[in-house]
Amino acid sequence: MADRNPAGGQRPAGRFQQPGSDSRPGQRQIRSIAKIDSHQHLWRYDPGEYPWIPDSQARLKRDFLPEELRSTLSNTEVEGTLAVQIRQSVKETDGLLELADRWSFIRGIVGWVPLAADNIAEILAGYTQRPKFKGVRHLLQEEADDELMLNQDFNRGLDKLLAYGLAYDLAVSERQLSQLTRFIDLHPYQTFVLDHAGRPRVGEGDMEPWRSHLRDIAERVNVYCKISGLVTEARLSPWKPEDIRPYIDTIFDVFGPERVMFGSEWPILLLETDYRDWLSLCAGAVATFSQSEQRRFWSQTAREAYRL
Repeated sequence: MADRNPAGGQRPAGRFQQPGSDSRPGQRQIRSIAKIDSHQHLWRYDPGEYPWIPDSQARLKRDFLPEELRSTLSNTEVEGTLAVQIRQSVKETDGLLELADRWSFIRGIVGWVPLAADNIAEILAGYTQRPKFKGVRHLLQEEADDELMLNQDFNRGLDKLLAYGLAYDLAVSERQLSQLTRFIDLHPYQTFVLDHAGRPRVGEGDMEPWRSHLRDIAERVNVYCKISGLVTEARLSPWKPEDIRPYIDTIFDVFGPERVMFGSEWPILLLETDYRDWLSLCAGAVATFSQSEQRRFWSQTAREAYRL
């Protein structure tokens, strides 16, 4: 999304509280390094296919398509994005691939496939003929059974990703972090990317047990982490950079700059802020990093993890 809210007006009012200065933190860094947004969504809105959007989030009940995203990215030096699934549907996966083929700035997609299916090898063989199919995600956070990630059939399917060089995005809630290391350890050579840093309870200001679980996960060198989705976890109005920064700093502390990547979670981001404010907050967080560390965060880590 853009500097506009989904209804086409100004940015969401009263959500992001800027510091007293007129200049945004890290503005110089924003404009000096090419960037990849490793996490955004696209959809044609249909109430039957997006029942998870409540009336309280009515601004999301419309189409969000590449034309608008490209406009949002103008003058940000975000030169490419990764479109990530949000429905457990091969129909959506096919649709994202079609959009990626038509729009060059969409560098790849993370799609959904039925990992527990008997013919998963055949399914993956077909999708990997599409160069922009870069990874797989299942919304484990939405499953009533937290043990699904340890299911034998599910893991048999996940085992197939390695041969195709595909990443696996970990879409989990904080309550599932305690068992996530067991899941990751079943696949020591598989590339994993932790979405939204495991969804800490930013709104409550709680660091534990999230921080301890994150340290355990970060000990697995095959796991990367996205700084994304933190403002939507904040659920504060207005939220301030100092509400978010302790979580960002913790992520960099436990994973190191070389395994953390930028992501926006556009358009869901727009429920709490706008794209440029999120860029500014992230730029401020890495402003003291070396140029090589900043390049890792803004683009190179995503290129590495997803083979872009």
